[in-house]
Amino acid sequence: MGRDWTRRDLLRAGGGSLVAMSIAGSIAGCSFLETDPANTRRESEGDRSNAKEAPSLAAQVKAGELPPLEERLPEEPLVVEPVERAGVYGGTWNSVMVGPSDTAVIHRTIGYDQLVHFSPDWSEIVPNVARSFDVEDDGRVYTFHLRRGMKWSDGEPFTADDIVFACVDVLFNQEIFPVPPGWLLVEDKLPTVEKVDDYTVRFTFSAPHGLFLQLLATPSGTDLTCMPKHYLQQFHKKYNPDVENLAKEQKYDSWIDLLGAKRAIFDNPELPTLWGWKLTQHLSETQRVVAKRNPYYWKVDPDGRQLPYIDQVAYDLVNDNQVILLKISNGEINMHARHVNSLHNKPTLARNREKGNYDFFTLLPAIMNEMVIAFNLTHEDPVLREIFQNKNFRIAMSHAINRDELITVVFQRQGEAWQLAPRRESEFFDEEFAKQYTEHDVDKANQLLDQIGLDQRDSEGYRLRPDGKRLRFQVEIPTPTVKDFWVSGMELIREHWKAVGVDAEIKAEDRTLFYERKEANKHDVAIWQGDGGLQDAIIEPRWYFPYSNESNYATPWARWYSTKGKEGQEPPEPAKRQMDLYNELRLTADRDEQARLFREILAIAKEQFWAIGTVLQPENYGIKANNFHNVPEPIPEAYLYLTPAPARPEQFFIEQE
Repeated sequence: MGRDWTRRDLLRAGGGSLVAMSIAGSIAGCSFLETDPANTRRESEGDRSNAKEAPSLAAQVKAGELPPLEERLPEEPLVVEPVERAGVYGGTWNSVMVGPSDTAVIHRTIGYDQLVHFSPDWSEIVPNVARSFDVEDDGRVYTFHLRRGMKWSDGEPFTADDIVFACVDVLFNQEIFPVPPGWLLVEDKLPTVEKVDDYTVRFTFSAPHGLFLQLLATPSGTDLTCMPKHYLQQFHKKYNPDVENLAKEQKYDSWIDLLGAKRAIFDNPELPTLWGWKLTQHLSETQRVVAKRNPYYWKVDPDGRQLPYIDQVAYDLVNDNQVILLKISNGEINMHARHVNSLHNKPTLARNREKGNYDFFTLLPAIMNEMVIAFNLTHEDPVLREIFQNKNFRIAMSHAINRDELITVVFQRQGEAWQLAPRRESEFFDEEFAKQYTEHDVDKANQLLDQIGLDQRDSEGYRLRPDGKRLRFQVEIPTPTVKDFWVSGMELIREHWKAVGVDAEIKAEDRTLFYERKEANKHDVAIWQGDGGLQDAIIEPRWYFPYSNESNYATPWARWYSTKGKEGQEPPEPAKRQMDLYNELRLTADRDEQARLFREILAIAKEQFWAIGTVLQPENYGIKANNFHNVPEPIPEAYLYLTPAPARPEQFFIEQE
């Protein structure tokens, strides 16, 4: 978290107490629309160097290659409070990527500087690139006040013109994006985006956009602060009438392709940035990508020292996760929380902590279920559709699962029985919802299956469908799997179901095929993880009602919702009620009203029991070198949170020997 002081205040600042950033508290009880979050001060020992900038930058200033610090900082820099203590300058943060397409690693480490941010504990939305913001007219109008004097990494001013260019000239341009960004639409209309003055930009929607700030803090909001107009306008038809010839000279088919290549934030080292570190190579042309500190970065610590503390971030491109395990064990990675932080790998990583000079830090997953079993409630086979839509069938299949055995055998005694319900740390936690139908009760399962007309069996003891065929279905698992235990876990559950006379076949298939089949409504049962356990629940409610094509239990119902009835299949009344409630939720910016509406959605989800949960994911972990500091614990873990980016990597530091 941070606050704003004037540039003069910061350059005069000396030692003294630091403001601590605490994440240890509960994630519950959010206040998402805070514009000036409170901070708690505490005494902290640490480096108290008078140097206000990194030695490498000071040398460039002395040589006349760089303006003085006071000319590089905005008038009101963002002040970031270190977690442990003020850091020291220097060092390389060594990280890793699984091939050049693994750009999420960059996004999650150095690439999260947007108009607004999630606070480190995910409890609120806080200003970032924007100095402050106002929400007016019940959420129809959002005004962002930028930082006067803030600059891109090449020293050019960052102003409202850059935001307007990103929105009006690029994102809203139908030649570039025939389908506009859905997260910006209200009533199928884009907002008007206007420059009020050089440092004020206003978004006006046709109706209230209650989730705008939340979505702006997710990966969706990245584009708004990654398009420097002064650089990109030369590749845009509106500003360069000769751009088609320029595209041909640079071997692109059109100016749109040229612009796309030039605004590629992960693969154009010439693109100016607002990030704390600037990439120096094309991802496609190297096996080690280095990002070096941005001399115009607009954040400082409470002593007025320019951030980031760490000199550079380097990403080695590797082919598989085993290489990552080896590099961590050998002490070649400073801090990492992706790819290999599974239960299966933890014993190996634990054994090598002394050798690699690292330890674990705690992550709090937003995932509320390790393995979701989604029966296709809209199956093309009318007999299976009727069976799968019968809630008592799903209850029976849930009772048939021995979750205690699953936890012991597959999950190394980690986790607890759980349905598709928010985690305990969530403000929406409901114990009854989380625990319903999780008891292993074979008698109850058999009784329910008999009662719904599946009481006849074949010579091998398997139940028969009403049409006389064996009740048999495929459980489809995408490969490579998101979780390395899905196949082994499902093999055990198959035996549990066999004990009640149900025949399940496990089918591991390429992830592309998996998506093609479920989106075409061709699957029987799909396996995935249960997202939406923390603050992501409201903006990613896929498991609570048929919201998107990720709602694997009823993708045609979700399509009906997203197309306003033009495509897909009309869902039953309870699902339509949830959709109406969510539409109402999206039209209010009142946080309390959003919570009330979402609780009503969850109450229907609890009653309908759309899909089956298995095990609640326990706390997860990342690794950090013993000399790598200012990493808070726990850090929320979610793709929408972009772990660990909201924990402010710019204040991480490496203790120098």
